[in-house]
Amino acid sequence: MKTMQVLGILYVGIFSFISMPLWSQEPGIGQRAFEDYDQYREPAFENRRFQHQDILPLIENLKTQEQVEVNQIGTSIEGRELYLLSIGSGKKDVLLWSQMHGDESTATMAIFDLFNFFLSEDYSAEKRSLFKEVRLHFIPMLNPDGAQRFQRRNRLGVDVNRDALRLQTPEGRALKKVRDSLEADWGFNLHDQSRYYNAQGHDKPATISFLAPAYDQQKSINEKRGDAMKLIVEMNGVLQNHIPNQVGRYDDTFEPRAFGDNIQKWGTRTILIESGGQYQDREKQEIRKLNFMAILSALFSIAQDSYKSVDIALYEQIPQNDRKLFDLKLTDINHTLEGQDFIIDLGINALEVVVGDSVYLRGRITDIGDLSTNYGYRDRDLTGFELIPAAIYPRIVKDDQELSKINFRELHQDGYAYIRMEEVPEGVNFVDYPIVVASLDAQVDPEVRLGGDATFFIGKDGKIVYAVINGFMFDVTRQDHEIDFNGVLLR
Repeated sequence: MKTMQVLGILYVGIFSFISMPLWSQEPGIGQRAFEDYDQYREPAFENRRFQHQDILPLIENLKTQEQVEVNQIGTSIEGRELYLLSIGSGKKDVLLWSQMHGDESTATMAIFDLFNFFLSEDYSAEKRSLFKEVRLHFIPMLNPDGAQRFQRRNRLGVDVNRDALRLQTPEGRALKKVRDSLEADWGFNLHDQSRYYNAQGHDKPATISFLAPAYDQQKSINEKRGDAMKLIVEMNGVLQNHIPNQVGRYDDTFEPRAFGDNIQKWGTRTILIESGGQYQDREKQEIRKLNFMAILSALFSIAQDSYKSVDIALYEQIPQNDRKLFDLKLTDINHTLEGQDFIIDLGINALEVVVGDSVYLRGRITDIGDLSTNYGYRDRDLTGFELIPAAIYPRIVKDDQELSKINFRELHQDGYAYIRMEEVPEGVNFVDYPIVVASLDAQVDPEVRLGGDATFFIGKDGKIVYAVINGFMFDVTRQDHEIDFNGVLLR
């Protein structure tokens, strides 16, 4: 069976700079560079799953650039180098760190895009003005052992972002040492968040969320935290031009162990950026581009001090993060159970499963009931339709070759979504067919239930119209209805 490259199934005010130095003319430098982004996009990254070894050639290349200073600031538990990349000569020190969590790599990609911009011949006068005011310091991958496994925590199993007080991790100690040695004026804490967050009151994902972390339990606002809030308002304005109503504000409950909260407490103006979801962008390539623009705009604002004139009250107007999204939301389905009739909504998520070098999606029913306050990347009103549990095809197929010859559309129209196969290949966990394949010994549970497989049919007047196979929905009556999908193989 061929390897599948997973594809997605899913679906203030305008920012301007005050007319002062070169970069402040409309449109802002961040917006202008955004329009030219393809020139700066680092081609080494095609998806968000990469490792320490993949960034080393890029760092080696930066070592050859006269403008860039590269320093090793420590090693991980498994001995992978931690690097600090610095550029500029200004008095304002700005520290940006990414991939503190090993599976949160969006901003790491954007950092190398930014260096391509910095080292290009474009906007040379504006960049000279920028680097005269600021010195930028980037830690592109703080948790390389976690990145090696694409997992949140480090090799010790510790969340590095909860090690700001005890400092037991070498990664945490390296970050603390750099911040203290620089006495950084600004800090950007770059993370990824779940694709299921939305901006409160809006039906789209919180593609980017911000936070000026609290430095005490009372969530006090001093001058420096206030500066961070103002800069976030500016970045929000930039992003609203591209992702309206898709910017959220992260919860500011004080976490005494977290680096962001403590770095704010230690006197560095700190901004958290969380990269969430976007329709058909599971690999976060568009979100990486938005990071590039938002961060670049912020850096020029810091250099110019334009954030100082922002109304801080606008920070509270950014909607808070909410978690009301599903990959697929189906509403008002008639469902008969135990001889009784019900009307239900279904919330379905397609969860990533990693096996070796393969990544596939596993559709699960994550909520059932009244989901009227929730949203979906895809949302379908099924009033008048009925839920039909899937059946197991009565004939056993021998192998993948025989499976490939089956007319799955006809199978679906007859109500079959599961099929048993005699010779199940080793090491395979998904199939490139709209079907759930089961070995002869596998337990198959077609019941539509909370936490169960998102595999069933939707019909009307006794005729099947839609198939939901492993969370992927399509119209079985249309010959031209093509989707990107993967089925599941049960052992």
